[in-house]
Amino acid sequence: KIDVLALGMLTCIRKAFDLAKKQHDRDLTLANIPQDDPAVYEMVSHADTIGVFQIESRAQQSMLPRLKPACFYDLVIEVAIVRPGPIQGDMVHPYLRRRNGEEPVEYPSKALEEILGRTLGVPLFQEQAMTIAIVAAGFTAAEADELRRGMVTFKAKGMMNHFQEKLINGMTRNGYSVEYAHRVFRQLEGFGSYGFPESHAVSFALLVYVSAWIKCYYPDVFACALLNSMPMGFYQPAQIIIDARKHGVEVRPVDINYSVWDNRLEERSGKYCALRL
Repeated sequence: KIDVLALGMLTCIRKAFDLAKKQHDRDLTLANIPQDDPAVYEMVSHADTIGVFQIESRAQQSMLPRLKPACFYDLVIEVAIVRPGPIQGDMVHPYLRRRNGEEPVEYPSKALEEILGRTLGVPLFQEQAMTIAIVAAGFTAAEADELRRGMVTFKAKGMMNHFQEKLINGMTRNGYSVEYAHRVFRQLEGFGSYGFPESHAVSFALLVYVSAWIKCYYPDVFACALLNSMPMGFYQPAQIIIDARKHGVEVRPVDINYSVWDNRLEERSGKYCALRL
């Protein structure tokens, strides 16, 4: 499965790279942004994410201080967990409790530990759902792919009972308790309300990190690129400008003698360039 998405943030990042080269002499690419920078994760953990790809919504900003991302894979989790599927499948609170040491991380088998180890025993991704069906319930690869397709449609097409019976019977035959099998099914059923493939979440997480890194180190560049890529995201231009000022960027008003079609950066005003509207 391949998604080809025309994301506004890709435009924003491209414009930010051009501005960083012109104004700060930084030749940035998606590949050479410094990885796993603690300052970036500190900013993200404080929900200072206005304008940052995918994690700027109120729901995401509420989750960030609770999850406290500290590495790239935490961003993958963050992208995937604040979705209707994981929320309705009761995956969010168990994951947070386990991450915070409030609940033990237990696996009913070594096979499931290998599948769910990175997500602390909670299935968050469609690939995990497919693998659980194969390993724990005896699905064939074709049946698991049918499950993947059904995860977004089986409620509408009346296929839920078919998957429920097959999954639970298969898991109990393989030694899993009926209670655990029902819990797994309820979690997988949540994907019917929109859940992410892991590969999709990883791709999004890269843009999350890159946009957060630019905001952290070059808020002047980030705000200018964001304004020049509007409309996008959750926030109006006025909110982007207020946030830029909070990060120490001087914002200069529209002036017939200096303003051009796009917002632009002018000579440095302290640490950052001034943003000319």
